Amino acid sequence: MSFGKSLLLAIVATLFLTYVFGTGFLQFADVNITMDGEFVEPIQAISVSALVMLALVLVGLAIVLSVFGSFIFIAVMVVGTLAMVTIGIFWPILLIALLIWLVSKEKQPEQYS
Repeated sequence: MSFGKSLLLAIVATLFLTYVFGTGFLQFADVNITMDGEFVEPIQAISVSALVMLALVLVGLAIVLSVFGSFIFIAVMVVGTLAMVTIGIFWPILLIALLIWLVSKEKQPEQYS
């Protein structure tokens, strides 16, 4: 499963579980949420808090992916630089080794079935 599908499935599951357990808890604990003196329905109270938490999780995910993405990018650049410097310094030796390998390679006799 791709990362996008997994992320979307996790978001939907989180919203569903938050809704189910949130409304169940509010009804079980007999909690009434008021805003400006009016009662807020449990569905609205849970859905708003779930959307706020979802936004915070996505912001955190973006920060984590950008930080680790930067570290991975820097590591790939360092390894690539070292590889290019090594090839740049030792290219005559590598060329001679390749030529020796090509010339001295034993020819295998062809086998007929």
